[in-house]
Amino acid sequence: MYAVIETGGKQYKVSEGDVLEIEKLSQETEEQVTFDKVLLVKDDENVKVGTPVLEEAQVEGTVLEHGKGEKVTVFKYKPKKNYRRKQGHRQPFSKVKIDKIKLNG
Repeated sequence: MYAVIETGGKQYKVSEGDVLEIEKLSQETEEQVTFDKVLLVKDDENVKVGTPVLEEAQVEGTVLEHGKGEKVTVFKYKPKKNYRRKQGHRQPFSKVKIDKIKLNG
């Protein structure tokens, strides 16, 4: 069984037991999180697709940790004008373990 959820403006295909890195959540470490924006659920023989979301479906998970991603260097310059700007960025993320996919009905 798998589901497609939306969180942080992105869509993820998840199954029970998966660990994924998503945009940073406000929950603390070891707290439960529920994803209500479930777009699709597929079990052994049935596929349910939402329009745009399935109201009767939920995906539950546990926040394992928070962290920062790899550093990305941003460098801007204008030729012949002595304008150079170097900046770094590390995107914050949350690591979540998917515990259960619930489908009522």
